[in-house]
Formats: sequence, structure tokens, C-alpha cells
Amino acid sequence: MSSSNFRKHLRRNLTDAERKLWGALRDRQLQGHKFRRQVSLASYVVDFVCLEKQVVVEVDGGQHMDNPRDEERTAVLEKQGFLVLRFWNNEVLKNLDGVLQVLAEHLEKR
Repeated sequence: MSSSNFRKHLRRNLTDAERKLWGALRDRQLQGHKFRRQVSLASYVVDFVCLEKQVVVEVDGGQHMDNPRDEERTAVLEKQGFLVLRFWNNEVLKNLDGVLQVLAEHLEKR
């Protein structure tokens, strides 16, 4: 599957947590910041990114618990100047306001 087709597949098949967060980020709803979803950065596809502030948001399920690939991915993106914020699926589903508050605080600092 090509990178373009893979991103399209991911956009069409969001997890419940990704769908919920996207509903709160799309159309500049969070402090007027533009977010894009399922974007290629380096050799990775990130869940969400605000390119203007260089903030990446990853929404992770249990498969990401202590995953060395995630640490490598974060290091590569940070080396390119991105801040990588990770939230668990259950955080987004049960405490969206708290997730958005944390995200807004980091956006404000950058």
C-alpha cells in the first residue's frame, strides 16, 4: 500500500478516540489552531499535527505500551523540532476536556 493510500485508509478508519478528538480539533476549534490528521512526517504517519506550532498529537491504544518504535518515532520527530504529545484512548474518551486543556497549554507555550 502506498503512503498516500495508507494515509487515506487511516483517515477513513479512525478509532473511536481519534474520531472524538478530531471532532474537537477540526475547523480550528482549539484556540484557532489548524490541525491536520494522518499526516506523513519523516517516515511516519502521525495521528494529528498542528504544523504552525509543530505539535504532534498521538492517540494510543494498548499496543503502544512500552513500544520502542514509539520512542524512536518521538526522538526522530523531536529532532525535527516537533513536540510530541501522547494520550491514551481512554483519556480521550473519558476526559476529552482535560486532554484539550493540556494540548491548549502546550500550544500556548510554543
